Amino acid sequence: MSVYESLGLQPIVNASGAVTRLGGARMSRAVVGAFSDAARQSVPVEQVQAAASRAIAQVTGAEAGLVTTGSAAALTLGAAAILAGYDLGRMEMLPHCDGFPCEFVVAREHRNGYDHAVRAAGARLVDVGFNEVTAGAGVRRTEAWEYVAAFSKNTAGVLYVYSADSQPPLEEVVRSARQHNIPVLVDAAGELPPRANLLLPRITGADLVAFSGGKAIRGPQSSGILCGRQDLIASAALQMLDMDDYFELWDPPTELIDKKKLNGIPRHGIGRGMKVAIEEIVALMTALAIFAEGDFSDQLDEQRGFLQAIEEGLDGASARCQRIEHDDGETPPTLVISIPDSSSDSALEVCRRLRQGSPPVYVGHGRLHQGALVINPTCLTAEDANVLVQRLREELAN
Repeated sequence: MSVYESLGLQPIVNASGAVTRLGGARMSRAVVGAFSDAARQSVPVEQVQAAASRAIAQVTGAEAGLVTTGSAAALTLGAAAILAGYDLGRMEMLPHCDGFPCEFVVAREHRNGYDHAVRAAGARLVDVGFNEVTAGAGVRRTEAWEYVAAFSKNTAGVLYVYSADSQPPLEEVVRSARQHNIPVLVDAAGELPPRANLLLPRITGADLVAFSGGKAIRGPQSSGILCGRQDLIASAALQMLDMDDYFELWDPPTELIDKKKLNGIPRHGIGRGMKVAIEEIVALMTALAIFAEGDFSDQLDEQRGFLQAIEEGLDGASARCQRIEHDDGETPPTLVISIPDSSSDSALEVCRRLRQGSPPVYVGHGRLHQGALVINPTCLTAEDANVLVQRLREELAN
């Protein structure tokens, strides 16, 4: 009996990928082993975070890094760092920003539910630009000059949501912001792979970049990475760590926090509820090293095999399959299963029945409005693929 079954829960077939609501990606044996080993001993958290900072800096080219409780927490801590810096008084005030700049300029087309994480630190978002292409009103999207036009004495930073087709280019935004001494916080949570995006801080010059640790990196689902300028990483760490100590005894590693810049220890900060366990830090560092150095070819071949088996298993069923491949050699392929002559309501019903059956099957629901199910093989096993074919045939027959 599995640990979930002992709790009266039935494990599912996860064909949605490394999504948070289903527990993220599966950790490798090496990562689970590192987690287990680290949990058996005690080490000061700031020392473990300093070691993580060195590892993150080496992989990303950033000055420093911090392990966080997911990329949303990285955004909150990053915003808090930009708002407070090394100023103990500001740290104490957050999320209230009376008397100092608190506005973050963001493209209107970048707004999404996750900017709540930035607002949680006390930031106020100022929208700029339009996406006239999506609106069908023109050919232009947000442009760099629109950020600059919104800068004022109340501007603390820029929030930029990164993707392969984000506009304007991140480099342009960073260059414009730097001319006004305004830091840029980048949300790149789900932008791995490709691995090359780990170098965003170095390549673009962005001041802070947030990544998820529990998706492609395959660390603990509750982990994330914030990397960038050393002074901002230090501020983020100060506002997350347990600060219940004597200033005379407290000895943080200099590469993480420069104690000489402080005239005392801040109280527990706005990020205290986002504390990271030492075993999570160690596990993420293990996963990051594997991800940064790994060869994805065997993994992708296995995933293609799963999708091929599903396609062959659905031959003759009332569905049309389309394989979507990526040319970066790292991103998993996906399989789009369209239900002919059906409405989006029909696809929704199939998706619902898959979840309610035994075993429950969770497929990607991003294209239900198009009458299609999406299969992401990231979390599948060979056994899962076989069960998935059987369940799909059952529900499509209905």
